[in-house]
Amino acid sequence: MAQSIDAPGDPAAASRGISRRTQSDIYRAGISGTRPRVPVDVDALESAARKALSAEAFAYIAGGAGAERTVAANRAAFARWQVWPRPLRDVSSRDLSIDFLGVRRPTPLILAPLGVMELAHADADLAVARAAASLGVPYTLSNQASFAMEEVRDASSRSSLSASGAPAGSRLFQLYWSASDELNASLLRRAEASGCEAIVVTLDTHLLGWRTRDLDLAYLPFTRAMGIAQYTSDPVFQQLVRERARASTGSAADAAPPVRVTPRAVAAGVRIARKGAALTGSSSMRENLRSPLPRAAVETFLEVFSTPALTWDDLAKARQWTSLPLILKGIVHPDDAIRALDAGVDGIWISNHGGRQIDQSVPTLDVLPTIAERVAGRVPIVFDSGVRQGSDAFIALALGATAVALGRPYAYGLAIAGEAGAAEVIRNVLAELDITLGLAGLTSIADVDRHALREA
Repeated sequence: MAQSIDAPGDPAAASRGISRRTQSDIYRAGISGTRPRVPVDVDALESAARKALSAEAFAYIAGGAGAERTVAANRAAFARWQVWPRPLRDVSSRDLSIDFLGVRRPTPLILAPLGVMELAHADADLAVARAAASLGVPYTLSNQASFAMEEVRDASSRSSLSASGAPAGSRLFQLYWSASDELNASLLRRAEASGCEAIVVTLDTHLLGWRTRDLDLAYLPFTRAMGIAQYTSDPVFQQLVRERARASTGSAADAAPPVRVTPRAVAAGVRIARKGAALTGSSSMRENLRSPLPRAAVETFLEVFSTPALTWDDLAKARQWTSLPLILKGIVHPDDAIRALDAGVDGIWISNHGGRQIDQSVPTLDVLPTIAERVAGRVPIVFDSGVRQGSDAFIALALGATAVALGRPYAYGLAIAGEAGAAEVIRNVLAELDITLGLAGLTSIADVDRHALREA
């Protein structure tokens, strides 16, 4: 059995499981009047995050495409399944561990990549990495992170919370395939050098979704130089910025359209200048405001961020850029899953981007059983979209997922209580998964299958 994720080296805690440990910690603290840092109820968690975040930040994190029917459909898909309670079985010792990418992991949970986490908390990806490492949960670092991958590596290797039995700071790197192959190659080389275990190529953002909440607020964080730290820290991107700045100097035709000067515009300009220190090499705000590089970085990012010309044939290039396993994220159609296998990828990530890309998209849970049947165990399947709690993870595992990725909830925890809040959300999901496993009469994730469910 894998080592306990909540009290490594403590056999008694291992036999109780993370669920009993979590409940005990909460109820004992309650004797003194102390409540959890973040709400345990998922609706209350989102409500508390809404209060903690700015209107723009909450819209960006919580919002979906169009009328957000896909967001609702993802959730409704879980309601079509029910877990069979199976009592009178010895479930006193339970094992949440799985094999994933050749490593035994203490749980089947992964953190999905979420960009611009500085919207939720100043420590952003650093805090999330530490929270994930403390519980032995792999963290998929976003290509749109607020800190460079090397900084996240250093943060996850020195978690400020309790250590787990898993390899410290397990990380995957998400690639948004940009219009520059030189930049793509550079990002993957850095990911491998910084200790990431796999590359997650996100396929479904070659066009930015029609995100109505962001459009109504006229707010895109990247235009404020937020969420582009992986780029501004990259030598290839830095060269692209310098070339753009030189080409546009003195050329009215290449200049960006003028922005009306308002207090908000000034604040955005200051933020862009501050973020531009990685390009100017200066900590002087005056120098960064005068330099064309910070603004050119934003313009360069918006130009190269993604490419609608990406095809299956292009994926072969990634094999030349890295020796790491490749996982394709954004697979929903079963035929695309088979095409991915034919392309020789190392994993499939079923996702509709949490409903952020297409309104009225196919819910991911509805296609999971078919894809799992057709893949037939040849590569691992990661599942996301609509997952909010431990029972959701159980249902996805029963329908064929190898691992389940958690998204928005950990961002909500981060917004409410920083690193500790994100860690509590992850812990709560694992605790409910552990309880669901036991109450379903099972003792191992390996035993979770379709027989544990009833179609509603």
